[in-house]
Amino acid sequence: MRRFMKVFRSSSVPVAIAACLGVLACGGPAQAANLLEKNFWLSGPRYDGDLPPCESALGEISSRFAEKESKFWNSDLQITGYEKVRELAYRPWPSDSIPRRFCTAHALMNDGHVRQVHYSIIEDGGFASYGSGVDFCVVGLDRDWAFNPACKAAKP
Repeated sequence: MRRFMKVFRSSSVPVAIAACLGVLACGGPAQAANLLEKNFWLSGPRYDGDLPPCESALGEISSRFAEKESKFWNSDLQITGYEKVRELAYRPWPSDSIPRRFCTAHALMNDGHVRQVHYSIIEDGGFASYGSGVDFCVVGLDRDWAFNPACKAAKP
């Protein structure tokens, strides 16, 4: 180890390392791909915008909520039903964004409380981009703060 430290101190290794880091740090800004660099045969995903209605996601929300509560929070809390299901927005962002349908509902809980649920149905948002995916948040029960404050991030 002493021999290595002597060689390291006395040689030009530190200077070479500093020079390499300097060259890397002073590189130019990244450039967008030009026309020849783009793979124009693969134009990207094509979305149809054909999303199921808001009611179609309620079963998945109920089962995922019950699983999350029991597995991660050691709770027996479950959603027993829904009322006042309505759509908030459909494709509220630019047309080249992934299509989403934003919905809200009142969830009837097994503890007697009624809580607001905000959720979105996402085209090709399922496992491995197969089928529709669902993101949801139950107001007051966002224990990991994924959509905080008050599930605002789950809305459009």
